Amino acid sequence: MPHAYYTQAHGTKALLRTPKYNYSQAIPCTGAGKEHSLLPHHCLSFASPDSMAFNENTRVKLPAILHLCRLGYTYVPLRGAKWDADTNIFTDIFLESVGRLNPELTPADIKKALEDVSLTLDNDDLGQACYKLLTASSGVKLFDFNDPTKNSYHVVTELTYKNGEDEFRPDITLLFNGMPLVFIEVKKPNNLEGVLAERDRINTRFKNSKFKRFVNLSQLLVFSNNMEYDTESIEPVQGVFYSTTSYERASFNCFREEENFDLDALLAPEDDALETAVLKDNNLAAIKHSPEFLTNKDPKNPTNRVLTSLCSKERIASVLKYAIAYVRGSKGVEKHIMRYPQFFASKAIERKLDAGVKKGIIWHTQGSGKTALAYYNVHSLTDYFQGRGIIPKFFFIVDRLDLLEQAKREFVSRGLKVHVVNSRDEMVRDFSKPGAIHNDRGEREITVVNIQKFRDETDVIKGGDYNIGTQRVFFLDEVHRSYAPDGSFLANLVNADRNAIQIGLTGTPLIGSDRKSKEIFGDYIHKYYYNASIADGYTLKLIREGIETEYKVLLKQALKEIEILKGGGKREETFAHPKFVEPMLDYIVEDFVNSRMRLDDHTIGGMVVCDSNKQAEQLLRIFKSKYNPQLETLEEQEPYAMAAEPAALYGDYTARHKKALTAGLILHDIGSKDERKKQIEDFKEGKIDLLFVYNMLLTGFDAPRLKKLYLGRKVKSHNLLQTLTRVNRTYKRHRYGYVVDFADITKEFDATNKAYFDELQQELGDELGHYSSLFKSKEEVEAELAEIKEQLFHFDLSNAEIFSQQISKIQDRTEMLAIKKALENAKSLYNLMRLFGHYDLLEKFDFKKLGQLYNEAAHHLSLLNLHEAVKHNVDSTNLLNVALEDVIFLFRKVSEDEMVIADELKNSLRKTREAFNANFDPKDPEFISLYEELKRLFDKKDLDEVSQEEMKGNIVELRKIHDKVNELNRRNELLRSKYANDPKYACVHKRILERGDISKRESQIHEMLSDIKQETDEAVSGNSKLMKNEAYFEGMLLKLVTQALEKQKLDWDPAGADFINAAVVRQYMTEFHGRAAS
Repeated sequence: MPHAYYTQAHGTKALLRTPKYNYSQAIPCTGAGKEHSLLPHHCLSFASPDSMAFNENTRVKLPAILHLCRLGYTYVPLRGAKWDADTNIFTDIFLESVGRLNPELTPADIKKALEDVSLTLDNDDLGQACYKLLTASSGVKLFDFNDPTKNSYHVVTELTYKNGEDEFRPDITLLFNGMPLVFIEVKKPNNLEGVLAERDRINTRFKNSKFKRFVNLSQLLVFSNNMEYDTESIEPVQGVFYSTTSYERASFNCFREEENFDLDALLAPEDDALETAVLKDNNLAAIKHSPEFLTNKDPKNPTNRVLTSLCSKERIASVLKYAIAYVRGSKGVEKHIMRYPQFFASKAIERKLDAGVKKGIIWHTQGSGKTALAYYNVHSLTDYFQGRGIIPKFFFIVDRLDLLEQAKREFVSRGLKVHVVNSRDEMVRDFSKPGAIHNDRGEREITVVNIQKFRDETDVIKGGDYNIGTQRVFFLDEVHRSYAPDGSFLANLVNADRNAIQIGLTGTPLIGSDRKSKEIFGDYIHKYYYNASIADGYTLKLIREGIETEYKVLLKQALKEIEILKGGGKREETFAHPKFVEPMLDYIVEDFVNSRMRLDDHTIGGMVVCDSNKQAEQLLRIFKSKYNPQLETLEEQEPYAMAAEPAALYGDYTARHKKALTAGLILHDIGSKDERKKQIEDFKEGKIDLLFVYNMLLTGFDAPRLKKLYLGRKVKSHNLLQTLTRVNRTYKRHRYGYVVDFADITKEFDATNKAYFDELQQELGDELGHYSSLFKSKEEVEAELAEIKEQLFHFDLSNAEIFSQQISKIQDRTEMLAIKKALENAKSLYNLMRLFGHYDLLEKFDFKKLGQLYNEAAHHLSLLNLHEAVKHNVDSTNLLNVALEDVIFLFRKVSEDEMVIADELKNSLRKTREAFNANFDPKDPEFISLYEELKRLFDKKDLDEVSQEEMKGNIVELRKIHDKVNELNRRNELLRSKYANDPKYACVHKRILERGDISKRESQIHEMLSDIKQETDEAVSGNSKLMKNEAYFEGMLLKLVTQALEKQKLDWDPAGADFINAAVVRQYMTEFHGRAAS
């Protein structure tokens, strides 16, 4: 019988068959380019199908598959389907679909296109060559981006990605013209680790070179536990997240829809026949009428909502064509995907253009990628205008040389050709050139203009110097700096081409006098505020740390001494005097070292915004003399002989880490451009610890490791917001960026913040309440400090060993979680305790030990999770996964040899976990025995706290358990395949064998149960009330059981029939209700 695809169309129910190919004759093989036929592995879990009926499959995966079918995807059962196991491309679908899109090509041409795609997947380029083929505007059309309805869309489940012994199975894979470009991983709501564990697993797979072909072909990944986003979490724990592929680490992104879909028009009606077929294929026909399943099919639930946003036909075409960028950096190529604000800003630009609007402003908070937004729009707007017979020409205008260099670097790294304009003559030539392209190969290009060099020239370009066949698009960076409308180069530039499109970019709102920028550039096109960026995890909240009273007294005393010595003088010279600078530097270094220890992260960096160039130079001079005499500097530093010895804290820190702190000086007149550039790159890469700056790097500087900003002078208005947000980039697990305020910016910030609120009030109106402050408020801090006091009241925080002994007696996970959270907050809020006078807390903490205490708390909490997993068989899939994975990250490695052994143990743990997770029948006596063996191994001793010899012994024991479970799983899979992959009947089959008095012949048992399965599945899928009446269902099934026993002419008795009946009923009822099997 030919293989069937299940599809649906608006207003129709259809079973679409493809008689051209005889799928039933496909045979298993693994040779290159050969076809692959494999029975799917459904419901892979550590618990039985009884206890897993209310699981990720029934609650998230199957509702998502049915939702995708309503979006126009065709469901493909894997049984009998054919695909290339080396690439997972469904070759027949590819050949038919691509042939249809390219009617002028021969079948041989289409096969050659398939070979070309397959060959690119072996490249070490993260799939860039493959992506170029997919999105090419000439040659073989692999996907129709102009009319997405012409493509083929299919959905499959549990498609194996395999290379040798290594394999994984995404929950859902989406095929586009037969190519698996999207996969979706789901977890049930409220699972222990959210989607974090899934993220860690996928990152592990990405690093495995055996999966390179699959990584290179995949474009979009979606991870969901079907919950709304948790805005308080540092990392993505709950919600629906999207990413693209990576050889290292995937970046998870929230997606918040900004447009209103007409779901009635977009979604096909529900199709009862299709639903029955999909559920039967997944052996879950019994859940069809359960209230939980009906609830989870809601198109507005989190998973289905984001699938509509990303995977509906028009949207996925936009994502594949315009939302992906390959970025080359010092560490190789990375693959980026648009953040949702960039996506909707791009759509908003096109809507404005469609409405005839030629100018406007995009306000996206700092750190949200405005240069990347311009890059994406070069591609989308090129197609937009070329579709109208117009050639666009793009300009990116900045007002500083460092911003020009940064923009050029960003565009070049993404593959754009960049032409730089630095003079009046260059601009005249560029503007008057009739063509839109500078390079000979026709590659997409942008011209970056440094307006600073000729901003006041009023006669640069004549009004007639443009071609009506060319559309100029100006992206103007940092428009809040108020380009003057009169007498400036910018005004002349705009006047020269009244048809030009002007898109202003700003990371801060247009406040105060800067609001006149709106008069020049128009209204907002799109907005993305601080609070949204913080909620989405792109930026952090800031904490302002004031200076201690004791230090303020010290500085005042220094100023008096300077005044006596110099008899007055300029303010700049006073604050650059060594008597003032040295104690200021001492405070900075001590605070910086303390912060590294307190936050338990010795990779964070600091920046000092100095009062003047002279102060910055003096800080570096004293730093070199006092803290690192071997420091290499751009210019020779005169020794500072009067420097006192560094504090003992600094000596202890450098001795422990075997190196002194390093510092750099970034001033416009110190060193060459290349030397400054190298210092900046060294800071970003962690080679420099502290940077001393004056005016440079306060805007446009992006270094995620920068977490401490020392403000030595007042900064005003927009520049203040820009400067503060240098430390709000996400980095590792940090919760905040810290601003140490020497200059007392409170009044200036309050004034700037009020102007920000006024602007928001005008833009948001009644929605203003949703905005949260850039800084953590004093009330929020006080509340957290009170909670810290309460949680840690009973513990010894000065002795890590006693603390460890005390918490080791705690067995309640909730209590332990609260202690861990309190310690984490204490690390973050230490300086605020000093600022607000919480001296009782300061006396309790030895902040040098705080990181150690936190690690002990985290360690004990993980062990509680572990014991919970191995002692309680409640939803043991997720618990065991978390337990085993937690252990992996808790090794205390003290030598290279031990690290090698620990890695081997990690690998053994992973394989054992996966083997246990693949079992579907935990009631098997053999499985129970292996599970008990694993429990005994865990109960003996914590796996990460053993000697090397014991660790080696554990590896041997784990391997034995792993091999036994693998063999059991192999036999289970063979049996399950006999029942169309239905684990319910495989379990019943084994229970009958274990009973031993019904039949010894497995073939007889199989034939009997197959008859029962066929009749029962038909009955439960066709009658919505049947499963709600257990007594009636049991009676009906008993008749089927007795008929099957009679048909096989087995020597049975009523007790045997009752046993089989009870076993089958229990499987179906627990599948329907989602309760644990008895």
